[in-house]
Amino acid sequence: MENGLSIGKDNVVSLVTDKGVGDLLKPLSKEIFLFDSYVAGTTHLDDDSVLNEIKKGDKLTLRREDNKFDANAILVLTSENKKLGYVPEKDNIVFSRLMDAGKLLVAKINRIDHKGSFTQINIGIYLVDF
Repeated sequence: MENGLSIGKDNVVSLVTDKGVGDLLKPLSKEIFLFDSYVAGTTHLDDDSVLNEIKKGDKLTLRREDNKFDANAILVLTSENKKLGYVPEKDNIVFSRLMDAGKLLVAKINRIDHKGSFTQINIGIYLVDF
């Protein structure tokens, strides 16, 4: 039975789907714009080929990182989980607190500027609300 409800073990209503609960909730979620920022650390990537794979409009994953230099560090990853850099330290304290409280944040690329060997990636940060 696809995308239906059925009575599971112990008379608990369970959601049955071929795709997973996350795909069912996507139409029920909305993204709330929070802030414009940029990706810091793009000059320190181990694999900078990722900079040639991204484009304006790409959705990015934000993930907290245990980092000895910044207790509020937030990694910025592509949809393939490739590291692009970080939310800048000057911007990350509120976002790290939201994420630590269980909120889902994502980013979208607004603009990419290649300036010689430097690539500036401007992003918008969004709260995903269910």
